[in-house]
Amino acid sequence: VQLQASGGGLVQAGGSLRLSCAASGFTFDYYTIGWFRQAPGKEREGVSSIRDSGVSTYYADSVKGRFTISRDNAKNTVYLQMNSLKPEDTAVYYCAAVAQDYGPPIRTDAEYDYWGQGTQVTVSS
Repeated sequence: VQLQASGGGLVQAGGSLRLSCAASGFTFDYYTIGWFRQAPGKEREGVSSIRDSGVSTYYADSVKGRFTISRDNAKNTVYLQMNSLKPEDTAVYYCAAVAQDYGPPIRTDAEYDYWGQGTQVTVSS
């Protein structure tokens, strides 16, 4: 099982980035994929997650209206489009996967089974 997060970088406040999470080694379209982030000195927090079909999504209040999660099951990839970035969005962003049968997308990091290595997002003011 492998999750590869990419697309991070340095951007000015108000700018945009698109993160990608490429998956392999499991039946991708059965899994909920979540994005989490961890800033220095802070706990990891959930950012967004998306169910297997792509219809049901979750966003943390801090990113709602600015970030959009989507997935392409044919490419085994989930995307996180991040617009109107703020300095407080600076963190290492991780993607994770969990098999889920029903309900809204799982938002708790402890419930996720597989994790990627993280990609750094830095937003300058």
